[in-house]
Amino acid sequence: MTTTSTPKKPGGARVGVQRFGTFLSGMVMPNIAAFIAWGLITAFFIATGWFPNGILGGFGNADLIGWQGAATALAQADDGTTFPQYVGLVGPMITYLLPLLIANTGGRMIYGERGGVVASIATMGVIVGSAIPMFIGAMIMGPLAAWLMKQVDRIWDGKIKAGFEMLVNNFSAGILGAILAIGGFFGIAPIVTALSSFLEGIVDWLVANSLLPIASIFIEPGKILFLNNAINHGVLTPLGVQQSEETGKSILFLLEANPGPGLGILLAFCFFGIGLAKASAPGAVIIQFFGGIHEIYFPYVLMKPMLVLAAIGGGMAGVATNVAFNTGLRAPASPGSIIAVLIQTAPDSYFGVILSVIVAAAVSFGISAIILRASRKRDLENENAGDLSAAVAATEAAKGKKSSVLGNLSAGSAAAGADVVDEGVVTTLERGPIRNIVFACDAGMGSSAMGASVLRNKIKKAGIDEITVTNKAIANLADDVDLVITQRELTERAKEKTPSAVHMSVDNFMNSPKYDEVVELLRGEGAH
Repeated sequence: MTTTSTPKKPGGARVGVQRFGTFLSGMVMPNIAAFIAWGLITAFFIATGWFPNGILGGFGNADLIGWQGAATALAQADDGTTFPQYVGLVGPMITYLLPLLIANTGGRMIYGERGGVVASIATMGVIVGSAIPMFIGAMIMGPLAAWLMKQVDRIWDGKIKAGFEMLVNNFSAGILGAILAIGGFFGIAPIVTALSSFLEGIVDWLVANSLLPIASIFIEPGKILFLNNAINHGVLTPLGVQQSEETGKSILFLLEANPGPGLGILLAFCFFGIGLAKASAPGAVIIQFFGGIHEIYFPYVLMKPMLVLAAIGGGMAGVATNVAFNTGLRAPASPGSIIAVLIQTAPDSYFGVILSVIVAAAVSFGISAIILRASRKRDLENENAGDLSAAVAATEAAKGKKSSVLGNLSAGSAAAGADVVDEGVVTTLERGPIRNIVFACDAGMGSSAMGASVLRNKIKKAGIDEITVTNKAIANLADDVDLVITQRELTERAKEKTPSAVHMSVDNFMNSPKYDEVVELLRGEGAH
């Protein structure tokens, strides 16, 4: 008997916000190395840095220091005397380099290299049209400019006479880029400046009234629903960078990146969890706290939704501690590892930042322990309660046998041609054997890279060759793969990108029982 299922239609506000967050992270995450470089240069060389250096940090009078070869700008003293001042690296990087990288990446996502070039040209108008770093402006103008270039090219697509292609292409891009740069200067820059001032005013009001911890009520549940990219890259990072330029640090970098809440939840599972959840928690602690992959604890909370209270409580406690000690980071900590957090911590904030992580972990641990202990008796009576793949376990318990991988694949796929019978045995596989497996997540880095590594090692130990296992961002998926593995919350969006692939949803990238089923399937297909 062949069973089929109708895939859920993607939609809803949550999926829309996820998709928006994925697009934002697609612009920011590839350039995180540049943010880290800027943060390190800032931490070392500004006037209040670890090793102040006017030439690199961009402060001081070049005449007084006596180094005339460095890049300088003219400044005017009170008596009207003009003298050179160092420009340094910090200012130009945050003002020009970082926004242009974001704009170029966004443009490439829309229209390849041509879109990236036009996006960079247009974003220059936004940058010079404002006195604040134009990260939000770059996120708006970059994709918009590339999309407009794409529409313009469609006007004369296939109508250009041979020999004139380069002339038309170069001039059309140059003219449109110039027009958009001017439009960005007079249009988008003032709007984004006003928006940034409004958002900054809200943050300042929350800080002044000691209400910033309430932000965790929205941030922590948003993270668990994979909306963290929209929150972090859409709001917190742009505002945090602006604050850091003005004051040398920003607490906003710690609102989402603090590893304490997730650490406390995972530690509670180490002591009070049961089944697979307890067994896998110690490894998850290391990956979350030192590796900075916060997604690792999301399935634990989704398995027992009451634990969102622990995440909120830990987040609020951590933020309150940072507010009390006036702490902050110089630049975004990405990934959210304790190592990355400490590297980016401002020199006067180490005690407060470390204490905020400890307090956040302690509070989330305490709340999690109460919740887990209160439900322990009921969970012990339910043999599947500690299984991170509850749906799989329930199916196996009902059938009395192990489920195969295709019993859990998203059946999107009539296009994939996979028929699944009620015993979980594959009867037809018209798409051909699996040779290309991709793990996909929002950013295509942390959690998906971890999952790909785990499965790759299992395949290697099984002596199977000729199988490619990679990781990508969902936005970068192409419909040329055989099997796509995603976390359950993200599967619907992955289907849109790869409708002809077989899809598998997992609860935990680190330790899913379905990986063994994938290995057995590959063996059954004759992979060697």
